[in-house]
Amino acid sequence: MKEHGKLIIWVDYFNSTIKRSEGRRVPLSSAVRNPTIEELIHASKGLGYTPESQEGYYPKRSNVMSGYVSLKKKESKSVTIRKLASRLVRVKGEKKMSIGKR
Repeated sequence: MKEHGKLIIWVDYFNSTIKRSEGRRVPLSSAVRNPTIEELIHASKGLGYTPESQEGYYPKRSNVMSGYVSLKKKESKSVTIRKLASRLVRVKGEKKMSIGKR
């Protein structure tokens, strides 16, 4: 059932390894390689949202397990996706830096 006032943001929207026709919603320049639900949650929190996460099958790729976050709507979905994409690039970079320091 659709919740009004909430946005559903799938991890696949930001995945650089899939095509636009398979569900990617951002340009390759803003996409990241194989983002995780944890990274999307971290990016959402960084933008001031309180995300509720859920695993599931993204409709355009129903053979691959994915996940999404549900966010309270503050702006349009496209604006929120662009901001999350930018933040997700930063989160991925921080993750690489912390792995490199080990």
